[in-house]
Amino acid sequence: MPKAPVRSRLGERYVVDEKGNPTEVILPLERFVHLLEDLHDLAIVAERHHEESVSWDETVRRLKEDGLLSCPGAA
Repeated sequence: MPKAPVRSRLGERYVVDEKGNPTEVILPLERFVHLLEDLHDLAIVAERHHEESVSWDETVRRLKEDGLLSCPGAA
């Protein structure tokens, strides 16, 4: 039978078995959502690892061309 959760400094809680081995983790919802977002971002990076990089100047040019950037003095 699992013991009561043990709380850490970062807010997660660990459920341990009778021998003290962690069996589950409980996260605050906000932290869980951030972890899911980070995981999603990493998946996108992994999918695009083969794509060529785009220079900063090219990025600024494209944003201006698409009307998404109108900063004076930007490249």
